[in-house]
Amino acid sequence: MLNGTEDEEKWLAEGIAGIQHNAFYMHRALDSNNLREALKYSAQMLSELRTSKLSPHKYYELYMRAFDELKRLELFFKDDSKHGVSVVDLYELVQHAGNILPRLYLLCTVGSIYIKSKEAPAKEVLKDLVEMCRGVQHPIRGLFLRSYLAQISRDKLPDIGSEYEGDADTVMDAVDFVLQNFTEMNKLWVRMQHQGPGGVREKREKERSELQDLVGKNLHVLSQIEGVDLEMYKETVLPRVLEQVVNCKDDLAQYYLMDCIIQVFPDEYHLQTLETLLGACPQLQPTVDVKTVLSRLMDRLSNYAASSADVLPEFLQVEAFSKLSNAIGKVIEAQLDMPAVGAITLYVSLLTFTLRVHPDRLDHVDQVLGACVKKLSNIPKLEDSRAMKQVVALLSAPLEKYNDIVTALTLSNYPRVMDHLDIGTNKLMAMVIIQSIMKNNSCISTADKVEVLFELIKGLIKDIDGADVDELDEEDFKEEQNSVARLIHMLYNDEPEEMLKIICIVRKHTMVGGPKRLPFTVSSLVFSALRLLRQLQGQEGDIVGEEASMTPNKNFQLLTQIIESLSAVPSPELALRLYLQCAEAANGCDIEHVAYEFFTQAFVLYEEEIADSKAQVTAIHLIIGTLQRMNVFGVENRDTLTHKATGYSARLLKKADQCRAVYACSHLFWVDDQDGIKDGERVLLCLKRALRIANAAQQMANVARGSGGPVSLFVEILNKYIYFFEKGNKQITSSAIQGLIELINTEMQSDSTNPDSVADAFLASTLRYIQFQKQKGGVMGEKFESIKL
Repeated sequence: MLNGTEDEEKWLAEGIAGIQHNAFYMHRALDSNNLREALKYSAQMLSELRTSKLSPHKYYELYMRAFDELKRLELFFKDDSKHGVSVVDLYELVQHAGNILPRLYLLCTVGSIYIKSKEAPAKEVLKDLVEMCRGVQHPIRGLFLRSYLAQISRDKLPDIGSEYEGDADTVMDAVDFVLQNFTEMNKLWVRMQHQGPGGVREKREKERSELQDLVGKNLHVLSQIEGVDLEMYKETVLPRVLEQVVNCKDDLAQYYLMDCIIQVFPDEYHLQTLETLLGACPQLQPTVDVKTVLSRLMDRLSNYAASSADVLPEFLQVEAFSKLSNAIGKVIEAQLDMPAVGAITLYVSLLTFTLRVHPDRLDHVDQVLGACVKKLSNIPKLEDSRAMKQVVALLSAPLEKYNDIVTALTLSNYPRVMDHLDIGTNKLMAMVIIQSIMKNNSCISTADKVEVLFELIKGLIKDIDGADVDELDEEDFKEEQNSVARLIHMLYNDEPEEMLKIICIVRKHTMVGGPKRLPFTVSSLVFSALRLLRQLQGQEGDIVGEEASMTPNKNFQLLTQIIESLSAVPSPELALRLYLQCAEAANGCDIEHVAYEFFTQAFVLYEEEIADSKAQVTAIHLIIGTLQRMNVFGVENRDTLTHKATGYSARLLKKADQCRAVYACSHLFWVDDQDGIKDGERVLLCLKRALRIANAAQQMANVARGSGGPVSLFVEILNKYIYFFEKGNKQITSSAIQGLIELINTEMQSDSTNPDSVADAFLASTLRYIQFQKQKGGVMGEKFESIKL
């Protein structure tokens, strides 16, 4: 027993063998110019195409074998000197073939020569052929026969400019022929669905799909007829094609043929006949995928609009957007069971269309978004991932078109569409919005737009109900929050009043972000407020804010409140840095009591919150560095703060850290500017204290490990001595530097000191510098001259 596939292969092989056998004898007859024998064997050869046992794919193989042989037969028929029969007589003669299928193939072959001979009008011969082909009503055999007719006649149509052109109605004759052949082929194609038992429907649909191009080629031929201008297409071609499409009531045929119409005819024809084409869509079967048809139509029109600005007035003239929008609405209303992804896909295509054709019409964009909101409102929860991707595409389109989030923020329905996204996709879309702002360097400059923006990205700045916080990826979370922090820097207005409103709105949204988010967003918010402070400098009077009048003092109160929110985290190191930044800002505004208060807060955090020794070292150096730059303090306040700083420096855990912090404090007593403090004695005290600590560190290392510690601390202190010596501190003498150099050399030569290449290189570099200064001459050279190396 053979299975179905093996049976088909066997039948195909038998058919090919039959064609080859009869073709052999046909060739012999052609070589001997024996017309009668040639017709006999060609008819027998073509009888192999009468089989009903093959699938369309296998039948096509058989048909191509016969087609190749018919081309050779046509060459023989063409040369009447070989067979001595006129083309008119030959046209009559082949009609005596026994079986109708071979007869019609031969008739089409001779008919092609008949038209070429011009012994009869092309339209008459074509009309005769297309009518005669009705004799074959078997779907597959009939489709291939009519495909052969279309193939041999496509270059012989009575078109304008063609050598077969006839009278005034010549183009209409060509159109009538192609349309009639198309109609008959479509009927045969549709009829296939009713063949065979009901249980093999899927197989039949697959076979029909394999044959669809045979039918569609007729529409391609129609589109190539030179005489089919817009008027003829509008009045004749399109109505007759659509009539056939609608009346066949077959979903596969309707979908394929509508797609063919869209693909093969010119864009300008579609634009001018948009109402007619769209009017057919609601008449299609409910199972037809109309959304894809409409989407492809809109994509073609969008590309047409993008191809040249000259065509845009045509779109306005025909009111393309309005017609497409109405058609989509009707289709969605008619197909109640259309899935969400289908409806949203239509809106994406419509939005793409309007962004290309009418980019200035934001009302059109908002209308599309509003229609999408209306559709999504009928869905309890959007769970289809494909639909979600389409919503993201819908929201991304305006961002990509305008390269400006500010434009998107004016669309009232934009945030309403985002509300229908799930938590993960909402965050993804929020990141897309922020990235768009960063990429295009967009500045959001009004409080109203900032409010809308933060509503759009609320999924990033606070926990949404239903979100699983535990499953949040740490790296993703950091990336999201860093993006929000960068975004805050893009919110700016030159008018302090508006800038204050922006800061208040950002504060309102970010303060509810919870302890995990605050460390990321508070810093940016503080620096935005500091930028506002710089705007306020030099301005008189109050600026009306959201709650109260705005002066630098009020701004500092706002900054204090923002930084204090970090206590919930807690994040004392970050809060300390921000307090010091604010202290510098108060210094710039020349407000001493405010600057002092910020330093007080920084010291409180240092005392009570920062316990880690490394964090303490970093913090004390930040405090020293900031305090050194301050010039707003009076003598009493400055002494209090410097005393605190030096005291904390000396109480660090490690001796090396103590030493470095103490010699850093020396800069607090020597500020190198016009009105700066220059207290040489206290500088020397700090350096001597650092030297004692370094010596104690050396001794502790010797006791603990039996060997001395590195001498790098002494070299660092030596550099400080040299710095202040150069700056003119009279308390720092060349003899003190000389003594320190000798101390270092002694320590390095000691047996208890471990070799340290870094310290050696550092010392060598320092000594080279002293030598350079000695050789330079002048006042500085004289100062260094007494130092012996």
